[in-house]
Amino acid sequence: MSETTTKKKEPGMATLVIVLFAICAVTALLLGLTNMVTKPYIDKNAQLKQEQAMAAVLPADSYTEVTDQYTGGDATVLNIYDAGEAGHVVQVKPATSFSGNLTIMVGVDGTGACTGISVVSTGETSGLGSNASKPEFADQFIGKTGEVKVSKDGGDIDALTGATITSRGVCEAVTSAIAAVASMG
Repeated sequence: MSETTTKKKEPGMATLVIVLFAICAVTALLLGLTNMVTKPYIDKNAQLKQEQAMAAVLPADSYTEVTDQYTGGDATVLNIYDAGEAGHVVQVKPATSFSGNLTIMVGVDGTGACTGISVVSTGETSGLGSNASKPEFADQFIGKTGEVKVSKDGGDIDALTGATITSRGVCEAVTSAIAAVASMG
């Protein structure tokens, strides 16, 4: 009797490539579908957060976007909203921040004074730069006009402990917002 050995056929390179492609295609399809389903909810939440930030810095009955009327050259100014007689709300992404991902809503009243700030988005260090949204820091900006600086730079804003760069970014945002509103007349 002769012994026959059965050899298991190894998959070829083409088979491996096809299987890997199929896995990637299915994964991409699922990610795309998830994005399509969740995007409206994400957009709605972002809009709600923005509206709450505007109401927090300058309460008004309505806000009308007037960004197209802004002719200043400050690229950090993202959007400007007219809040009627109350003043304007300016959305600013300062060039100075620790993470590079800091967006602030700034209220500016009819006299050109800051009425408040609200951090819309941040990637700053938790427990340090993220403290920019706390009232102990944010309330320092109320009533400020002109150029706003931290005390280390000759101003009167007390910087966040361990987060001077973030503090400078917030000051830059407030200064940009005040200047943008002033330039609109």
